[in-house]
Amino acid sequence: MLFFSCCHLHLTKNSKENTMRILPVVAAVTAAFLVVACSSPTPPKGVTVVNNFDAKRYLGTWYEIARFDHRFERGLDKVTATYSLRDDGGINVINKGYNPDREMWQKTEGKAYFTGDPSTAALKVSFFGPFYGGYNVIALDREYRHAL
Repeated sequence: MLFFSCCHLHLTKNSKENTMRILPVVAAVTAAFLVVACSSPTPPKGVTVVNNFDAKRYLGTWYEIARFDHRFERGLDKVTATYSLRDDGGINVINKGYNPDREMWQKTEGKAYFTGDPSTAALKVSFFGPFYGGYNVIALDREYRHAL
């Protein structure tokens, strides 16, 4: 509220001209704040991630057998996630799924990085520029065949 009050005081001098100049800035700052506030790359409070995690064993293609409804996978079948090492130490992420309505495969590529110790399965993942969300492995069998 203080930010908007300060802007209002500034706008009273040349209201129309200043409004046109400041509105895009206010919109951009507000959007950036909401993105940062709504998507934290750290595990949520109370969530325990897998320890003694071996990223090299986790690499490869994983087949989705169940999911929460997310807009970026909505309507897709045969969803897979393929992980490979990046040259910068991160992990490449390729998510792919079949859209039966459009009769075509859809694919998105991203990158993931550990948020701390690489033996702890807490990562941040980005599919769009500098914006990251959390990717936390909270259950994993010994053979690295099933994960949650």
